[in-house]
Amino acid sequence: MSTKPTESIIREFAPKGILRASLNLGNPVLASSKTSSETPAGVTIDLSRALAAELGVEVVFMCFPTAAESVARVTAEEADIGFMAIDPKRAQGIHFTAAYVQIEGSYAVPNASPITSNQQVDMMGIDIVVGDGSAYDLFLTRELKQARIVRVPFSDQVIVEMLQHGYPVAAGVRQQLEAEVIRTPGARVLPGSFMAINQASAMPRGRSTVAHAYLDDFIERMKKSGFVLDALKRHGIEGAKVAPTA
Repeated sequence: MSTKPTESIIREFAPKGILRASLNLGNPVLASSKTSSETPAGVTIDLSRALAAELGVEVVFMCFPTAAESVARVTAEEADIGFMAIDPKRAQGIHFTAAYVQIEGSYAVPNASPITSNQQVDMMGIDIVVGDGSAYDLFLTRELKQARIVRVPFSDQVIVEMLQHGYPVAAGVRQQLEAEVIRTPGARVLPGSFMAINQASAMPRGRSTVAHAYLDDFIERMKKSGFVLDALKRHGIEGAKVAPTA
């Protein structure tokens, strides 16, 4: 596919004359506002700017504390692109590229918990605290057989909620859980993961298949060129890896 966008492609990506990028600040692997200037920084910001430069338009960032809010804006075509985990429920309203980054979904438990492995979690009487509408919430809702889900508004609340209310397990992005247990002593992250979270770029399903294909190609080029890997290194992201080429 040609990397020189046509006028029609530019209009589909930027119908308002600017590229509106929806960001999830609740996932520190993707983006964060916790910089000295409080300016969003991260791999998704770098990708958005690179795409906008290629299209020859300005980019504006729409920042949200949860993936669910970011997904909703893209689905409603209030944003032109977004970055979130691939999930079949979300795909009803948005087009996903192939993954550009893979991260882990893991469990945390109180320090005194007898639970030592992921295999001990899906048991009768176990309540798992999750961020409402997150990729792992959607996954666990489908996959759990006996354990129950307790939802909190924000993903960075799961450890505190677990410890304050006596729940036995919290689930989240591994990097975020590891950061939270440092800030909130009293919990530990279980080894391994219960799911691989494939992070992709997305745009409204109502845009044309040509526009979808252009975004697909852009993400593949960013992986192959080393752009994604360089961005992860530049922002000090550990534990995430560049997804295989599609």
